[in-house]
Amino acid sequence: MKRSAQKTPPRAQIRRELSVGEVAARSGVAVSTIHFYEGAGLITGWRNQGNHRRYRRGVLRRVAIIKVAQRAGVPLKEIAAALSTLPEGRAPTAREWSRFSSRWKADLDRRITQLTRLRDQLSSCIGCGCLSLQECPLRNPADELGEQGPGARLLESS
Repeated sequence: MKRSAQKTPPRAQIRRELSVGEVAARSGVAVSTIHFYEGAGLITGWRNQGNHRRYRRGVLRRVAIIKVAQRAGVPLKEIAAALSTLPEGRAPTAREWSRFSSRWKADLDRRITQLTRLRDQLSSCIGCGCLSLQECPLRNPADELGEQGPGARLLESS
């Protein structure tokens, strides 16, 4: 039996737009997330004649970038600012991605350093168990902040 070879449709016949369900399925996020990203200005779409949402194929790369940046802890506001520097409907080039990711990497390195320092200090606090705001070497070493008056003085330790 002879098998017929599957032919790839000519380039002109490949659909250039995706429905919200297709974007969600191909990107691995919920339809509600796609709508949220659009509402936040991270991606854009349009309505066709049947009043259905449609997106350019480049939106898949934008969604991938959003998800990677979110996993790294980049706030949506910063992601939106980065993506807003791109022409509408186009995915970032390798050079643009390098620019975004280097900025985000520096922030991630800073947060890793803070968390590592906190983790290392936390083990001594667990051993002590004092939980004293006046004497705690983790939250108020040598009560340096007490001299500045009452109330919260420190949200992030160095």
